[in-house]
Amino acid sequence: MSSGKTSDTGRRDFLKVAGAGVAAATVLSGSAAAMSRALTDQEKRSRIASSCWPPRQLFKGRGGREPRPEVVEMKKKYGEITMLDFPQWTKDTYPGVYHMDLWSSVFGDVTDPDQYTESTYTRNGQTRTVQRWDPSQPASKKWIDKLADIQVKTGTKCCHVSNNAPQYIADPDEEKRQEGVRVAKIWMDACSVLGAKTMRVNTGITGTRIMPEASAHESGYPRNDKIVGYLDQCIKSFKELAEYGETVDVRITIENHWGLCANPMNIKIVIDEVNHPYCEATPDFCNWEHEYHLFHGLEILMPYTHHHVHAKYWDRWKTPEKDWNDVARSVRILNAHKFKGTIALEYEEGPWDGIEGSKRLMDDVLAAL
Repeated sequence: MSSGKTSDTGRRDFLKVAGAGVAAATVLSGSAAAMSRALTDQEKRSRIASSCWPPRQLFKGRGGREPRPEVVEMKKKYGEITMLDFPQWTKDTYPGVYHMDLWSSVFGDVTDPDQYTESTYTRNGQTRTVQRWDPSQPASKKWIDKLADIQVKTGTKCCHVSNNAPQYIADPDEEKRQEGVRVAKIWMDACSVLGAKTMRVNTGITGTRIMPEASAHESGYPRNDKIVGYLDQCIKSFKELAEYGETVDVRITIENHWGLCANPMNIKIVIDEVNHPYCEATPDFCNWEHEYHLFHGLEILMPYTHHHVHAKYWDRWKTPEKDWNDVARSVRILNAHKFKGTIALEYEEGPWDGIEGSKRLMDDVLAAL
């Protein structure tokens, strides 16, 4: 794929060199010499990645709906952007940061219908039909080329794609599961063009974010037969994706992102059963079911985490008695496991807007590295 502005060979060389530079920076920051002294600010910032999530309200929409008041206010304050603006926006907003964690839901040119296909899904008993960006469309491939060229020009790098597009990965319906795998693979092709080393796919349970609980068994002990079926399908899907990922050099990752993966033990089970170097974890500091998972869940997943994590502040975990959002403690867990990958700024909700919150989150992460 080529836009005519930057040769495929030149772009690939740049992305390869950029990746080598990242590796050199992280090796340096993890070396014996670096560990015996405080890291420089530049070394720390080489570990930070912007995220599309905090500024999600700034992205240009496809129209058809009246924008929510908070969206209008955010755009009035910070302006409107598209994904093609995001590389430069990253450099302007977080000085010294050049890694990006890109969110699937804001990919594409929203003014070009040829980049989108219709998709139907069910959640909480409601079936919805949406237009999703389709990376396999010819117009979409040209758009991906353009984004890759912009990375070259701005000196930025997509290190990870947080992907919500593939559905049905753990669905008992084999036809639906295979469709989810198909969608994930065409996204992995796009990630490969962008130079991304990792891509999240949601484990999901079709139609709900809540996984089934154990029930009484005739033996008198609890048993959870239903979740075993979901795990079987999920393991099958991630095996296929890891094998495909090796062919395009994109690792498939599991985040604690609701459904099966809200419990760190289920993530461990899937990764252990897949048993492939192109399947690993991408833990998020806050996407858990209860407070104690915030740190113990992260500890469980660190041996499976090699490239990318999501740092987060979320007031969901603040109570009158205690603020469980201890970013410094979470970063110390990363340090204890000698994690050398990138850390995305995925501020969720709290006393600041997404932009201010992500900057404060970056300061907290930098201070703890």
